[in-house]
Amino acid sequence: MDRAVPRALVSVSDKTDLDEFVRGLLDAGFEIVSTGGTRRYLQDRGVAVIDVSDYTGFPEIMDGRVKTLHPRVHGAILGRPDLEKDGREISEHGIVPFQLVVCNLYPFEATVARDGVTVEEAIEQIDIGGPSMIRSAAKNHKYVTVVTRPDQYRGVLTALKDGGLEPLQRLRLATAAFEMTARYDVAISGYLNGVIGDDRTPAASGRDRIKLDLGLKMELRYGENPHQRAAFYTEPNAGPHTLAAARQLHGKELSYNNLLDLDAAWQIVNEFAGPAAVVIKHNNPCGCGVAETLDQAFDRAFAGDPVSAFGSIIGLNRCLDQATADRLCEPNRFIEAVIAPEFSPDALEQLKSKPTWKNNVRLIECGLMPHSRSAVSDYRRISGGLLVQDRDELPDATEEWSVVTERQPTDSERADLQFAWKVCKHVKSNAIVYARDGAVTGVGAGQMSRLDSAAIAATKSGDRSQQGVAASDAFFPFRDGVDAAAEAGITAVIQPGGSRRDEEVIAACNEHQMAMIFTGRRHFKH
Repeated sequence: MDRAVPRALVSVSDKTDLDEFVRGLLDAGFEIVSTGGTRRYLQDRGVAVIDVSDYTGFPEIMDGRVKTLHPRVHGAILGRPDLEKDGREISEHGIVPFQLVVCNLYPFEATVARDGVTVEEAIEQIDIGGPSMIRSAAKNHKYVTVVTRPDQYRGVLTALKDGGLEPLQRLRLATAAFEMTARYDVAISGYLNGVIGDDRTPAASGRDRIKLDLGLKMELRYGENPHQRAAFYTEPNAGPHTLAAARQLHGKELSYNNLLDLDAAWQIVNEFAGPAAVVIKHNNPCGCGVAETLDQAFDRAFAGDPVSAFGSIIGLNRCLDQATADRLCEPNRFIEAVIAPEFSPDALEQLKSKPTWKNNVRLIECGLMPHSRSAVSDYRRISGGLLVQDRDELPDATEEWSVVTERQPTDSERADLQFAWKVCKHVKSNAIVYARDGAVTGVGAGQMSRLDSAAIAATKSGDRSQQGVAASDAFFPFRDGVDAAAEAGITAVIQPGGSRRDEEVIAACNEHQMAMIFTGRRHFKH
């Protein structure tokens, strides 16, 4: 190898656009040194490369596990030719410096995401030589350019044609390289924690540290308010049922508040097996309904609070069909966004063209959530750190519910109680939900007093609360909440129980001939 010729070490797992990039390097005067599968890939395509074993004088061994872990490789990456001592040792040991290292890593995350993957298969996808070369080149970026992603190829070739990479360009590439190896290590440690049985959330596992690995999905116009900057970052293996994987089919760009409300809508409608619709305003449901058809469910949801529904987010758990689109497009209805698992072609065209808000409405398609879900971590920022807890999305053990009053709920009351309880779980505390016939009739949310929430729910319900049910996300500390519900016409109540005054509350229900279920589980949502 001619020491005056620039050299690139190329060893990649992801070979996207590799041919074009390497040919560009050859055109720029580089010699290419390569390893294993990358060398064979390039040679099969007629690209002249030097086998790393010919350079080191040592063969690849142990099925390729050891090929670049050699002083002549790392000396060529870490050497500083303009330092007297480094230059002398480079010459003494026959080291030929690399000016460019092109490397990405074994697909560990993709491997462990496959169904049925074994621990042995996963461990074989833990790259050792790759991270070592990447970190060496990134550390020595003053002398070596490190390229770790195909989307960096074009910029590197352009810079080479323009006379070479500037120090700031090399530093940015080095920073991206360290970010890659950091994410890789987080993925490995997370998987191995699961292997040894520590697959609980960080809050429950007793781990001293937690690591988050999130990638930028999109910049947002602003945060909750125009003076706040904002962006949407997503988890690396977010499921198809999450907003990270959702597709926007139409409408203006999504805002910070849109995403919060879309997530709230999606969480609620996925609680129900049958057709369901929810109307979200400021992260709370102002209406929710279930029915035999989606359009009927939407009618019930929208009727919950038509005034508050202006400028709302709609969530649906069935394909948005023509009949439901007709309901959405009725006069004097303004909707910010709709999320559903599918949109029929006719309904999609109608929503994009018919209503007065056609150019603005955001139409979001997202996969339905699985019925059986394991607990995942929920994170919330506070000053100086994060609060971590299990996300409150596991199903309630309805078989453990108990009727604590003299009167048993009727079948229709029990159905409405179950419905109201699922909705109440997603309302900000203190939460009171009134419902009847598979529809929310009134919601009291986020009040400092549970009695105030009950009063708001009753006001929103009006006469519709007659023969209805009430759900409370936490216990009634006094009987006054039950008395207010009875005055509004409520005949059955569901709540966690657990107050020191439970007997007083039960006695109040019995006085009003109301039925009451204790669930034994609280659903505060702060």
